[in-house]
Amino acid sequence: MLSRISQLGTRLLRETRAAGNLTSHGSSYYQGQLSRHLAPAKSILFSTAASSHHDETSQNKEKISVTFVNKDGTEQTISVPVGMSMLEAAHENDIELEGACEGSLACSTCHVIVMDVKDYNKLEDPTDEENDMLDLAFGLTETSRLGCQVIAKPELDGVRLALPAATRNFAVDGFVPKPH
Repeated sequence: MLSRISQLGTRLLRETRAAGNLTSHGSSYYQGQLSRHLAPAKSILFSTAASSHHDETSQNKEKISVTFVNKDGTEQTISVPVGMSMLEAAHENDIELEGACEGSLACSTCHVIVMDVKDYNKLEDPTDEENDMLDLAFGLTETSRLGCQVIAKPELDGVRLALPAATRNFAVDGFVPKPH
């Protein structure tokens, strides 16, 4: 795809230079040809950027309150935008929730424990992939979930999530990731 865009850009540059030498009648023909080639490139290159920005601003309007109970028992309450995962929210607020696989469902280091069963029941059921990873989690409970799979929604306002006493990171034990 990138190669095709590069070829198109090179061709447009050559044709633009050649168009400077055309008469006004030839130039209008050229403009039609240029528009024909440039229109698809505009839709490919620019269509997703605008919609992505729109999605960010609409999600930032509504926030919920989430309390993380740390390993030492201290609590930290944060505001989380609707649509954001608890793993992302924890990283943005310097909460020690590991997330070694960066939310790709390939580990269990973002394991959290939903402290209230009523809140746990408001969550969608875990997928088979999440359950497979939870089987590897340290200190698994009936209300355990992966933080990367718990997505903020209005019904979860006030949810309390406990961080387990330890994690099982098979890659590098003790590594604390830094958010990007």
